[in-house]
Amino acid sequence: MSGEEGPAQQQEPEQVKKPDEPPPAEAAEAKPESSSSSPAAAEEEQPISYRALVLTGYGGYDKIKLQVKSMKKSQLKAGEVLVRVKACGLNFAELLGRQGLYDLLPAPPVTMGMEGSGVIEAVAEDVTDRKVGDRVIAMKRHGMWQEVAVVPANRTFPIPEAMSFEEAAALPINYMTAYMMLFEMANLRPGKSVLIHMAAGGVGIAATQLCQTVQDVTIFGTASASKHETISQGGVTHPIDYRTKDYVTEIRKINPKGVDIVLDPLGGADTQKGFGLLKPLGMLIVFGTANCVTGQKKNLLAMAKTWYNQLTLNTLKLMQTNKAIAGFHLGYITDEELFERTLVKLMELYQQGKIKPRIDSCYHFEEVTEAMKRMHDRQNIGKVILIPEPKKSEEKPQSNTEEAENVGENEAAVSDQKEEAAVEVEAEKD
Repeated sequence: MSGEEGPAQQQEPEQVKKPDEPPPAEAAEAKPESSSSSPAAAEEEQPISYRALVLTGYGGYDKIKLQVKSMKKSQLKAGEVLVRVKACGLNFAELLGRQGLYDLLPAPPVTMGMEGSGVIEAVAEDVTDRKVGDRVIAMKRHGMWQEVAVVPANRTFPIPEAMSFEEAAALPINYMTAYMMLFEMANLRPGKSVLIHMAAGGVGIAATQLCQTVQDVTIFGTASASKHETISQGGVTHPIDYRTKDYVTEIRKINPKGVDIVLDPLGGADTQKGFGLLKPLGMLIVFGTANCVTGQKKNLLAMAKTWYNQLTLNTLKLMQTNKAIAGFHLGYITDEELFERTLVKLMELYQQGKIKPRIDSCYHFEEVTEAMKRMHDRQNIGKVILIPEPKKSEEKPQSNTEEAENVGENEAAVSDQKEEAAVEVEAEKD
């Protein structure tokens, strides 16, 4: 069922007269008093059709389906707003979620996505600090990978005028993660040294930029050799090719005593190496298990290997080495004041020109497989963005004759129909 057909079919039952309805004269008298007769109320009752990327089961890329759903603006609850989403962020957590390795994602079927940006289309009656037309960053645990999303108003944040929707979608998860680890947990100060793994990724670039807001910070960054020039220009002091060299040895050559802070998204044996690299009074922060993701589907062997090689410590060992180890997961941060304070600070840094999200690439919803592959294969330098707006069919070269132009138009129309037919469409009511 197409999105256009859905509203018409849902409206028909409302037009059927029930046996206990009042006579026409009484109904006519009661009609002016009914709020549902106003244009605004009628608009709220009109179902909205929208496209969403839904995880239908755990496994490979084929488990992410593009579906059509519907909702009504009147479904807004207290404290909520309706956002027309313009751009969404793709995070490593979504790769884990697709394989069933992300605890905070509900069981399928579920719409994925934790961050996005867009324009507010409706607000609940009790929302006073947001209005229709506001450009906002929006965040929630899941459900942002769709054309319209219902979001708690306190998880929306105004977008600076100079910031694009793509930049706005690239900022929240990566920069909040990096900021809280560096400044709330590790207390980064001038003269310190930091090891950033996956330095060309979203969190890696965010952490690099934030380190540069503090004087005289030395940054070691691991990335494949093809990305070294880019991350060096971005602020990494010493790029290291983790594929061909032992990063522990390379760091010891430059800093024999090690580093003050290690940001570890890898887990397993790399956590042990990171702890060994710490100087006395240094801190290791573990915030991911990327070593578990080795293929499209869940790899039990990789999970077992990562678990087996996990760092095991006791408090006596920590005392004897004068080192600290911490864990960080933005999804478990429930302090709304901390959330708001961090976003406000990041917006200030953006407007001061001290941070700027780097967009690696943008993919339409139809291209979500290609987007996930790019991140899975570690090809991205910066943030991968998903665009809800339907992809326009590519124009084919046309000759100068009018006949050829007409043929080209017909082919484009057929191409559009094929694209729609190729997408799995399921009309659902929320």
